[in-house]
Order: sequence, then structure tokens, then C-alpha cells
Amino acid sequence: MPSNRHDGLGTLFDDRPAFAAEILTDLLGVELPLGVPARLMDRTFNTRPSSDLQADKVVALGPPQDPMHAIIVEFQQVWDARKRDQLPRYAAALWLKLQRPVSLLVICPKAGVATRYAEPIHTKLPGYVCHPLVLGPAQIPVFTDPSEVAAHPELATLGIAVHDPDEKVVKAFAKGLENNKHAERYYEHAHDMATPQVKRLLEEIMKSSPWIVSTPFAKEHYGRGVEEGEVKGERRALLTVLNARGLEVSAAERERITSCSDVEQLQEWVRRAATVEATADVFT
Repeated sequence: MPSNRHDGLGTLFDDRPAFAAEILTDLLGVELPLGVPARLMDRTFNTRPSSDLQADKVVALGPPQDPMHAIIVEFQQVWDARKRDQLPRYAAALWLKLQRPVSLLVICPKAGVATRYAEPIHTKLPGYVCHPLVLGPAQIPVFTDPSEVAAHPELATLGIAVHDPDEKVVKAFAKGLENNKHAERYYEHAHDMATPQVKRLLEEIMKSSPWIVSTPFAKEHYGRGVEEGEVKGERRALLTVLNARGLEVSAAERERITSCSDVEQLQEWVRRAATVEATADVFT
């Protein structure tokens, strides 16, 4: 089943298919047609009568009716020999369909996986050796300058996902997106794909960045944190009142209090706790 990181990487190309061409030209040194439109195209490769093969993304460069170049984009987080053997079939099927040059781009968040996918794939068709173009952590930059993030938001988002950046990098990422009209989307992609530690950094930055706090995404995540804090506070208040009044709290009653996540219910119990004669009366 695809992971959040897998889906997040795919969304970056959904948002801007030209990102695939930029990776090949800017990071992997591939010569591609310049100044032409990029669009997503059908990513299913039929191999009748056996099966249907489906790539993660397929990007066409050039006019819709007459593309000049096509890019197959695959996201691989783990080594899969069966998937590796499918890659030449993807490239061959798309080449036969378009009769145009085809590049096979494999994005691997882990260095060891990237090394294995970068090896030439020898097929049983004489003379056909597939050479995937692999983008691994070593080729993905980490931006510490907000201006670089502003200039390359997709690449910066990819860096947040692939590397385990420190606070300086995460702050530069947030600062660099301040004037980007799609900032919320990039921030959400980064959050979805990041490690738990980086997720916490991103959530902390929400609290001090006005433009982020105002977004629906931040309201959901930051607001959730505020509500959880209120719940914990009301639980403590209830137990404190019961203890101060010398009322015994059984294990079952304590469990009922600590498992309640309804702020209004907890507040009502706190009010009752001030006058009841026994803890059990708080819940009636």
C-alpha cells in the first residue's frame, strides 16, 4: 500500500509536472527540450494479454498532440527486484506508443536503495539495456536560505521529505514559502512526508508564523494541539478538586476521567466536584 511519503511525492508532480524535467536537467544533467509545456499523461502500460502495468507518474513535454519527450517517474522507498524488472517494460511501452525519447526517473529517499536502482538493467532483448536516472539523497539539496526555498519550492519540499533536517532548515522552508500562493499545499506535503521529529518542528513553527496559522491546514493541526491541551488541563483540574476535598477516586473513576476527551463534559464534572459528597456523584 502506498505510504504518505509516496503519495506526497506524487502530488508534487500533479501540482507541477515540469518539476520532473527540472530534476533531470538541473540535478541529473539530462538534455531536454527547453521552453515547452509539460503535462501529465496516461500512466498505464498495457501488455496484452497478460497484465496492465502502471507507473507512478508519466510526464509529456511538448504539444499534447505531438510530444517531444516523455518522462516516467517512479518513487521507490525500498528495493524491489520485481519492480526493477518492470522498469524497462515501462520505458519500452511508452517509447512504442509515442515514438519519442523516453527518460526513466526513479526517486529514492534512501541512499542504499538509490544505489541499487541506479545499476543498468540488462533485458532478454539483445542490445536493450535500461539505464534508470536515479535521484537519491545525495542529489537532493538541503536549503538553509529562504530565498532558495522561494525559488525552488518543490525541491525544498522534497528535501524536507528525504533528509532529516534540523530546525534551521525547517525554519528556512517556512520563511521561504511566505509569499508563495501555494504555500499551504507545500507545507502540507512536507508534513505528510516528513519523519515524526520533523513533523513536530513544522507544527512548532505554525505557532509563531502568522501566515501558516491562518491556513486551514494549520488550524486543523495546531488547533488540535490546543484542544488537547485544554482537555489535559480540565482533567488535572478535576482530579485536583477531588483531592483537595478529600474525596476518594477509584481506579475505574480515574480511568473514566483520564479517558474523557470532551472539554465541555470535563468542565461540567469540575463544577459538580465542588459540591458533591462522593466522587461517583460527579458522573450522575
